[in-house]
Amino acid sequence: MPTDRTRDEEVERLKELGETEYKDHRKPDRTGWVTMANPEGNVFCVERSAAERAPGA
Repeated sequence: MPTDRTRDEEVERLKELGETEYKDHRKPDRTGWVTMANPEGNVFCVERSAAERAPGA
């Protein structure tokens, strides 16, 4: 995952490119991940970046 954007920004960017949000595992405390699917049906996860997971982030 690129380090210049957040997980949520990356999810939105991927949607603009034609990927589909398959299942949302995000939690109110901003942890979790999003499972996406590409047009061919392959699924993959988008997690928070290391910077987002760092203490105090």
